[in-house]
Amino acid sequence: MHCPVCRSKETKVVDSRVPGDGMSVRRRRECVLCRYRFSTIEELELLDLVVVKNDGRRESYSRDKLKQGIIHSLTKRPYTQEKFHRLINAIERDIQKKRNREITTEQLGEIVMKHLKKFDKVAYIRFASIYRAFEDVNTFKTEIRSLETKK
Repeated sequence: MHCPVCRSKETKVVDSRVPGDGMSVRRRRECVLCRYRFSTIEELELLDLVVVKNDGRRESYSRDKLKQGIIHSLTKRPYTQEKFHRLINAIERDIQKKRNREITTEQLGEIVMKHLKKFDKVAYIRFASIYRAFEDVNTFKTEIRSLETKK
């Protein structure tokens, strides 16, 4: 880890803490050369996971792509970055629980919807409308009724 002030490679870890979600480590570091202190966050990364598309194509899992899709459904919805970060971690934890090197877009979409349903119902409806390709208003109504009956 390079010091952000003097760019020295010589830094030492002064303190480490694991946040409540257990999916990252916050480290307090100090530069050996200039004594500047700074924090870093190490996060779990899903490596070697392949997403199988509906047409059979395969592509590497992209956390950024997952985030963008969810952010799109959360447009103009109230949420904090911390809660969003926990949502992404919970989704990735469920992906890891599958213990497969491949996941279909269908499986991935179902995991996202399961978590979005608890996180924000409006975002859930937005995501589901694109994911499930709602074709008419009645499909929206049916999905909304299912949310209302589960309260």
